Amino acid sequence: GVTPRQVFHEDNSIVHVSDFEGDPGRRPLSYDEVQALFDAADALAARIRSRRRKGAVQAVRDAALLKCVYAYGLRRREAVMLDLVDLRRNAKLPDLGQFGVLSVRHGKASRGGPATRRSVLTVPEMGWIAESLAHYLEEVRPALSGSRSSSALWVTERGTRLSRRSANEAFCTARDSAGIDPTLDLHSLRHSYVTHLVEFDYP
Repeated sequence: GVTPRQVFHEDNSIVHVSDFEGDPGRRPLSYDEVQALFDAADALAARIRSRRRKGAVQAVRDAALLKCVYAYGLRRREAVMLDLVDLRRNAKLPDLGQFGVLSVRHGKASRGGPATRRSVLTVPEMGWIAESLAHYLEEVRPALSGSRSSSALWVTERGTRLSRRSANEAFCTARDSAGIDPTLDLHSLRHSYVTHLVEFDYP
């Protein structure tokens, strides 16, 4: 005959200083580590192609994905949920074509709220991403079967949207090949993006 009531509340629960107590080993990559990561990802595709084995197209896709995550400071879910229509022009940077702005529509949601949206400008220091994405869209993505019927930017060989797990595996493969600290993960590229922009004197 007693109505349910909350057992744990603010008065009898431990209060944490922050909501997330992460591994202190996770850190941004240095410029040299970012370059080594990208070089390793590119080399993997070349190595597969030279051996005439399957998987070269997927390896080139994965390399472009890692570069995109870094160039726009994306989270895993934000990256894999990108669609082709999310690549936009920036009138102030016409030379970048359709790669001037990235529309992130599946950002991290606040508690109980919907996904947040934001537009990420392609800063001049990351302008090289335009060439990488153009190559992927023009030569790599069309080679993936079923990609024409998919609206997703990053697709599998079956034409389905790439999963977060596959994105993680792409990073780990390149990281291990480059001999980078194994405690670093894909999210470290987001930390690297923010850290490096601060060093470039962005607010």
